[in-house]
Amino acid sequence: MNNSELKPKLVFDYFSQINKVPRPSKKEEKIIAFLQKFAEENGLPCKVDEAGNVLITKGATPGMENKPTVVFQSHMDMVCEKTSDRIIDFENDPIETYIDGEWMRAKGTTLGADDGIGIAMEMALLTDDSVAHGPLECLFTRDEETGLTGAFDLMPGFFTGKYLLNLDSEDEGEIFIGCAGGANTEITLPLRMTELRKSYFPLHICVDKLTGGHSGDDIDKHRANANKILVRFIAQAMEKYDVKLVDFQGGNLHNAIPRNAEAVIAVPFPDKENIRVDFNIFASEIEAEYSNEKNVHFFLESAVGVTECVEDEQACQIIQALLAVHNGVYEMSVDLPGLVETSSNLASVHFTEDKVMKIVTSQRSSIGSQRIAMSQIVSAPFKLIGAETVTGEGYPGWKPNADSPLLKTVTATYEKLYGKQPKVRAIHAGLECGLFSEKYPGLDMVSFGPTLRGVHSPDERLLISTVDMVWQHILEILKTIE
Repeated sequence: MNNSELKPKLVFDYFSQINKVPRPSKKEEKIIAFLQKFAEENGLPCKVDEAGNVLITKGATPGMENKPTVVFQSHMDMVCEKTSDRIIDFENDPIETYIDGEWMRAKGTTLGADDGIGIAMEMALLTDDSVAHGPLECLFTRDEETGLTGAFDLMPGFFTGKYLLNLDSEDEGEIFIGCAGGANTEITLPLRMTELRKSYFPLHICVDKLTGGHSGDDIDKHRANANKILVRFIAQAMEKYDVKLVDFQGGNLHNAIPRNAEAVIAVPFPDKENIRVDFNIFASEIEAEYSNEKNVHFFLESAVGVTECVEDEQACQIIQALLAVHNGVYEMSVDLPGLVETSSNLASVHFTEDKVMKIVTSQRSSIGSQRIAMSQIVSAPFKLIGAETVTGEGYPGWKPNADSPLLKTVTATYEKLYGKQPKVRAIHAGLECGLFSEKYPGLDMVSFGPTLRGVHSPDERLLISTVDMVWQHILEILKTIE
């Protein structure tokens, strides 16, 4: 398959254009300008609110003016992750895509189909005059991935439709009617540094090339967390040797399971070969534990230029707190079998140049009180060692409505097209729908989209055939909805 064979052609053409526009979270100015220019060139009304959300509208096809106004919604930003050997400036360089059998991928980076393919579908709806539809409102929100900023700051009355189709889901054939709420808990601790004696040998240790993934969708898939893996080794080594902790750098984004972590430690010269052996044994044990992690890479090498380390008592406290902090699924839903109810992700751990440890964690739950409790549980081991912990305001979940008129239309049209019922479910990841429901009481919403895998990681890929399936479903919904 080559690019000229991709269907629907207009959607993939727009997706190609979008991937030439840099759009990291919180830096969406270029994609906002791109959408404004698109609207102007096509004679479509466009407005931008103070938060940077964009709304482009289109009148009804003749004869369909009495159809209800339908809002389509996707977010403009993308998670910018790359492999360690890929050189790219996400603020200026395009995403380079290629076809890999049935899938579309990017060269060493996230693909940006989350949610660029949603943007492309909306653009196609706005310009394809062969599509029959009632009034359309296409909403493009800002900064979904790092703070849901656009949805939080969306002006009341910015759009008017009573039905909203969110195009930010990742499993074709599944219709989502609910999502988890979430919040980040950030931890800071000033480091007490002391001189590293010359009788100690410094070592740089690293775990790299883990699968990673979305901290909501993938939290139950037995993906290894690089921070937790590396901490385990350091904790074991501290029980056996006089280990000094020098540095720790692991993870990146709050909503991604960390793929790599590295640390600098030091041991007495007589122990340097023994700890190398221990590290190799540990690596083999982890590879056996996580047989799904096919590409994991461990390495240990001597470090240079090391003159100081964290004071012994504090170093022990830090490693024990990181070892104790919960990571992964905490509780499964009783009401919806198979749904993760509550989880937490140890997203990043960094020692800064000004000698402060900064940790970012993210908690999710479909029950508000459980999310609060999860944040307290995560904070507890760090409070015990004197760290400051701050949990953000977070975002609300989206309560499922199984009696939704929109849901009935969406499921009936899917069955008509494909001869089977779609799965109707809630998702452990966060969606902007929870915030929309607060600002627009009574708004009827569902979320769906083509199949994506490996989101929030350089393994992100889009199942090409499902794009046309979703597109045909959208067209049938627009013809049918009342």
